[in-house]
Amino acid sequence: MKGKSAIVTGGSLGIGAAIAAGLARQGANVAINYRKHDAEAKKVVAEVEKLGARGLAVKADVSSHRDAQAMVAEVVKAWGRLDILVCNAGITWDGPVWKMTEEQWDQVINVNLKGYFNYNKAAAMVFKDQKGGKIVNISSINGMRGKFAQSNYAASKGGEIAMSKSLAKELGKFNVNVNVVAPGMVATDMASTIAPEFLNKAIDETVLGRIATPEDVANVVLFLCSDLSRHVTGEVIKVDGGQYI
Repeated sequence: MKGKSAIVTGGSLGIGAAIAAGLARQGANVAINYRKHDAEAKKVVAEVEKLGARGLAVKADVSSHRDAQAMVAEVVKAWGRLDILVCNAGITWDGPVWKMTEEQWDQVINVNLKGYFNYNKAAAMVFKDQKGGKIVNISSINGMRGKFAQSNYAASKGGEIAMSKSLAKELGKFNVNVNVVAPGMVATDMASTIAPEFLNKAIDETVLGRIATPEDVANVVLFLCSDLSRHVTGEVIKVDGGQYI
């Protein structure tokens, strides 16, 4: 991936940070978006540059169409091109449907689904003109199976899958691959806030008896961002240790 340019949304922490480091390790220049984790974003950029690539941190709200367009334009202006988009930014705000507020629903959909649309559209406009590109959208197995108290989150993640399959059909003739990675439980800061009994249940659900590290997810993303996956598009790859089955 030497000389290629990538954007990773939500790249300041967890899975996003691991993906950014992995791309840089393979020679790609990496721009990350973040909303409030300034210190963490600077740390990721420093790691990218330590690995010999160019790094850029852009404070942007993924739910803002204007911010997404501006970030993609900034990266193209800085590095002359964009080759890879990894949409990873996401939030949860759980509650059973009879308690879920309109704000809970709207905020999760705006970040997790509209945010992906915003960046996918902005990148697609570049990839279409240059006749090539890679899009990887990070979903969740809960977007495939549903989850108690996560109707908003599951809907957003299921929507990402449906959108990605549609975009794979739309962009294939322009040599653009669009794929989805659907993790199960991953050892991130978000997971650290989960009650131990729910974390243990997730571990029990897996056939490997463990939850993923961010690097486990990043390794699959790197494959989908590389030329090794040139004939793979419209796919949903679970990285869940067998949790779904």
